[in-house]
This record gives sequence, structure tokens and C-alpha cells, in this order.
Amino acid sequence: MPPELTELLEYFEPFSLLRRDLRGAPTLLTPGVNVLALNAAYLPADGEALIPLLGAWQREHGTPPLVASVTALPGEDVGGVRVGTYLPQSEPGVIAVEQVSRLGIAAWAGVLAEAHGTPEWAGALASHFGARLEGRRDSALLMAYAGGEAIGALLWRATAQGGAAHLWGTLDPAADAPLLNMAAELGDGSLRASLPDTSPLTVTDEAVVVFTRPAGQAGPALD
Repeated sequence: MPPELTELLEYFEPFSLLRRDLRGAPTLLTPGVNVLALNAAYLPADGEALIPLLGAWQREHGTPPLVASVTALPGEDVGGVRVGTYLPQSEPGVIAVEQVSRLGIAAWAGVLAEAHGTPEWAGALASHFGARLEGRRDSALLMAYAGGEAIGALLWRATAQGGAAHLWGTLDPAADAPLLNMAAELGDGSLRASLPDTSPLTVTDEAVVVFTRPAGQAGPALD
């Protein structure tokens, strides 16, 4: 498994409802939540032959076939991120960032959903993550504000190396750096992050992870 996929899998698995390992391809399933990484098969190196099998299993469980990979695959590209180490960057200091309690999950989910262009999913995200975060001390919710208005949301998770932020979004690119800077502070200056193509920021040791709905997935159902 490419290390970038392993990293995303370890970050998202605690928030999924089901994991299955299908011939070396871990697959997460989380019905009712529109986060791509929570409903994807993570393709091992040279694993293209597994795609029909993975697609059949996903269809049986009521989700569209979706594959996360580090190489381009034939089919519909539904999103990509640049995964790497984020180094704190200078920012003007006009955007406030704070950690919010789990009581603020609805507002947090609302900003996250809107930032990704799917405001209608806010309620489902709040319900899902509210339940999955219950009792977890290795995770924190961050929100960014401009003039008192919430414009960014981020889910931070502690790691052995510091911390990770692979689920976040902002309504203004100016909030990207302040939000990720605060996340880096939580991990004593160390942060692994995923950046969308639209972000003006950069990461070191960058690797691109692509989410694809593969084409031509006719194949037998799983046992």
C-alpha cells in the first residue's frame, strides 16, 4: 500500500462504520455521509485488477464504486488532494482560530459542508461525527472566524509524529493558513495535511491521492 493511502486510511478509519480488507485492498464504508475517504477502496500498488471485485462489493452495500489511488485510473475523477507535511506559514493575523467543544459540532459541520459545496449534508455530518467523536481524546475540532463569522472548519487527530488534518475546509482561502497553523500548534509544530487543488498553500514531500469512480466495472458479486 502506498504510504499516503495508509496515512489517509489510518486517519479516517475510526470515523467509518465498516472496514473490509478485500484481497489486500482496505475498503471503508459509511452510508449517509458524503466524505469520499469514508466510502472508498484504497488501492494497493499494481492493484488495478482488483477494481471489478471492489466495485461489486461497494454496489452490494449500496454505495457507488469509488477508489482512492496514487495513480490516475480510467473513469470519473471526483476529487484529489495533495498529501504531505505542512510547515506553518506567515499570515496577517486578522483571522481568529479556536478549538471548539463537541457542543459546537452542528456549526462546525455546517461550515465544513458549505466549504465543500454540499451544505445539504451538514446535518448528516454533524450527527455522524458527533457520535464517532464521543469520548475520543485524540481528536479536536477547530474553527476559523473573520469578523465573528465562521469561515473554516478542521478535524485534527493526534498521531505518533504530532498530528494530522486530512478533513477540513474554508469559505475563504485566506483562512487556510491560520487554520492549518493552529492545527500544527496542537501537534507541537508537526502536521500532516491534505490540500485540495484550490488551496494556495503547499506541503513538503507532496504526493497526490485521487478519488475515482472507475469505468467498466462489470464483475461477479462477492460471497
